[in-house]
Amino acid sequence: MSNSERKRSFVPSVIPPSERCGSASWFVFCGNKLLVLVKDGTASLINARDLGELGLKPIRQHFLGTLDGRHCYSAELAENTKAPDGMTFHGLRELWALLEEDLLTIAGLARQIIHWDRTNQFCSRCGGHMEPETERRAKTCPLCQRTNFPRLSPAIIVAVVKANKLLLARAHRHPPGLYSVIAGFVEPGETLEDCVRREVKEETGVDVKEIRYFGSQPWPFPDSLMTGFMAKYAGGEIAIEKNEIEDAGWFKADSFPPIPPKITIARQLIDRFVAERSRDQ
Repeated sequence: MSNSERKRSFVPSVIPPSERCGSASWFVFCGNKLLVLVKDGTASLINARDLGELGLKPIRQHFLGTLDGRHCYSAELAENTKAPDGMTFHGLRELWALLEEDLLTIAGLARQIIHWDRTNQFCSRCGGHMEPETERRAKTCPLCQRTNFPRLSPAIIVAVVKANKLLLARAHRHPPGLYSVIAGFVEPGETLEDCVRREVKEETGVDVKEIRYFGSQPWPFPDSLMTGFMAKYAGGEIAIEKNEIEDAGWFKADSFPPIPPKITIARQLIDRFVAERSRDQ
């Protein structure tokens, strides 16, 4: 197995090393965009002992853990910070085809931690300034002792199958022409399966049955955890919820419209449908 094929070992941690030995990998964000060097169709991170070497002054930074023994940090820059010569800022979606998958996963973690830190500077109970803890990823108010952990927003995503066809929809937020499977956020009091039934019904008018778990994926836009399911069609005609969905339909594997890239759990669900149909033939 080549180095490019080997899956590297990331060990998450909150406690930074007492001393910085050698260069570290830096996941540096300005707003929601990651600082990278793009060359010959490949993106790479900043590797440096300290960001000051590049003339960068982070607003705040966090230790993330180690990747194959190399320390990893996230850092947030002030708005309108200019990228160092030869480097550029890119949104994570832009980097799906340019940055290694292991690094994209850690970049997602870095983005979520930065978003959490940025949006939780003050206590929502008493207004006190939240102070970071040293032994765990948390912030505590010194005035009222309220503790805040990084937020996760649970969501479902589901591939609905009707015989040899898959239900695909085009949401208003999707890039032009792109279709995907149904997704939505879990509401208070719901099980994940309840959310599957409600979201599919609300958005497309279709009823589902035989819901089975598929897998999950962190989704740092900004703080979701996507839980994937497969389900079978149980009845109903397509009637889209026009505030959410622009179009929806049943598609055979050989007639799909443009669909999400392979790194997404949406595409993994679609690929599972294709594989199961091929196996049944």
